[in-house]
Amino acid sequence: MMLGARSSCSVSGLVLGLLTVGAALPPEGFYEPLQMNNLLRKKPLHLKIDEALLIVENELPSTDVTIYWLSDHCYQCQYQALVTIPVSLPEKPYTESTAVSSQHPLTLQINATSENKELCRLHYSFGEFGNYSLKIKSFHNNTMEVTCEIIINNKPMNSHLPILIAFFVYLGLLAVWCLGYILLGLEPIRKCLHNKMNMGDTERLINSELGSPNRVESMSQGLQSVPLNISTDRLRSLDTFRGLSLTVMVFVNYGGGKYWFFKHESWNGLTLADLVFPWFVFIMGTSISLSLNSLLQKGCSKGKLLRKIIWRSFQLFIIGVLIINPNYCLGPLSWNNVRIPGVLQRLGFTYLVVSILELLFVKAVPESIERDSIKVLFQDVLPFWPQWILMVVLEVIWICLTFLLPVPGCPQGYLGPGGIGDFGKYHNCTGGAAGYIDRSVLGVEHIYQHPSPNVMYQTTVPYDPEGILGTINSVVMAFFGLQAGKILLFYKGQHKQIMARFFVWSIVMGVISAFLTKCSQNQGFIPVNKNLWSFSYVTTLSCFAFLLLLIIYYLVDVRRLWTGAPFFYPGMNSILVYVGHEILENYFPFSWKMENSQSHAEHLTQNLLATSLWVFIAYVLYKRRIFWKI
Repeated sequence: MMLGARSSCSVSGLVLGLLTVGAALPPEGFYEPLQMNNLLRKKPLHLKIDEALLIVENELPSTDVTIYWLSDHCYQCQYQALVTIPVSLPEKPYTESTAVSSQHPLTLQINATSENKELCRLHYSFGEFGNYSLKIKSFHNNTMEVTCEIIINNKPMNSHLPILIAFFVYLGLLAVWCLGYILLGLEPIRKCLHNKMNMGDTERLINSELGSPNRVESMSQGLQSVPLNISTDRLRSLDTFRGLSLTVMVFVNYGGGKYWFFKHESWNGLTLADLVFPWFVFIMGTSISLSLNSLLQKGCSKGKLLRKIIWRSFQLFIIGVLIINPNYCLGPLSWNNVRIPGVLQRLGFTYLVVSILELLFVKAVPESIERDSIKVLFQDVLPFWPQWILMVVLEVIWICLTFLLPVPGCPQGYLGPGGIGDFGKYHNCTGGAAGYIDRSVLGVEHIYQHPSPNVMYQTTVPYDPEGILGTINSVVMAFFGLQAGKILLFYKGQHKQIMARFFVWSIVMGVISAFLTKCSQNQGFIPVNKNLWSFSYVTTLSCFAFLLLLIIYYLVDVRRLWTGAPFFYPGMNSILVYVGHEILENYFPFSWKMENSQSHAEHLTQNLLATSLWVFIAYVLYKRRIFWKI
């Protein structure tokens, strides 16, 4: 049940008030009829988020004009018609108002409608809720010489101001937490607390976030309350990395304040939203290496581990299909409209393949091995050459299917978005071979119906970003994470060796990406593309993952300058947080009815509070020793 904004807690109201200062609503009277020399007598359009008002004045005495637009963010796209302005009457230019996008800079092309001849062209960046006039007039009464000019009537709003305010709000909360942490470490404060509390409670309060807590590596299933004094070997940095990825994932899934850079990229390129899922896959591969080694050391048979791997993969797939399915919005879920691919489905299959691959070739690394006596430079790579050969085979399969598979009506090796991209020549070719395979094998009704290129590229065919072909590269991504786990195992305790290898792998992945993409967004051999899960996307995100893991490992596990909080807590309960945030997304207190749904500030407030609430829930569950494991 969704509740109104007035039902939300006072804290959310306070944060919303801070974020909306000077940034939430258009100026008073913005939607009232404008009086611009009595030329405009129509009420302007009710602008939506990321839109501006453009008033077009045609002063040409004998020519009606059509305005076309093209976004800088739309690669090789066709111009789209915006508005047509009739011929002006003597002494009375004709005026029309329309909404234009303020997300990215636009190119406006003004054509004579009857002749379809270009009269002038303008490149301009509009601001959100700004009010602009485009004046089209002849030069010295000669209609063949046309001038076009954009004038600002009302200044736009600073749509990024809520982000800045939110940053300082969270920075202030962090400062308060750090201050409390420092105060609790002071001897006078310790004595004061000791006098008012018993010694055990005082020590628990002071030491609750110091060092790595004891955690469990359990073979049991389900939601459980477990003791926290079993093992101290688990690296806190891995849970921190996983929690960081998950926290950002929750934020972008909730909407990211409706900012375009917090949403998935339309096609080629990267935004913040495109980073987190591959990182989650990467750290899953790292965990596979460490957990299988730990269980083998404890004497678990490979047969028992194989059964556990299959069962866990099956659970992830079923949860993804039956519980977290976007096609619920179409009505009661049935086989006719169930989406087969998905995030958890891909995680389940990737986990199955990589775990079995590791199980076939892995041998437990003895705890008593003399680490310094191992002089093989590539001891974490060469013994596992069969795994690398299989990964190369998988990548060759992806390349061959992507570039050699014939797709009806599409050029061979097509990697574009279709729609109006590529100048509209391949309208129904979205995703090339990847889209064709999904539509042929799974069926149009069983894949994602509203992919990210819909808006920018105006695609019309369904396309699934978690489809079959991209899952191959998801396995490769997890395998690179598996390699990070091997580094941690073979060089355990040798911090410099571990960090050096993380850095080298980051450089190697970066060099491969630079070659594949030619250091450009659209011009490379294989562009970085989240929808396709292209190989360059995998190498680029692996480059970032190795580097980020290096930094977190150094801060959390080597120098112990950071406990990993608050990201550590959702990292310890990742399945519960992910499933929970998907199921409860539209329910209070994670969502409520907004007073102004066309406000970045209100969306950002709601999304940040919902994400923070899940982090707090994970913290409470951690303190109560409750974890959901499958």
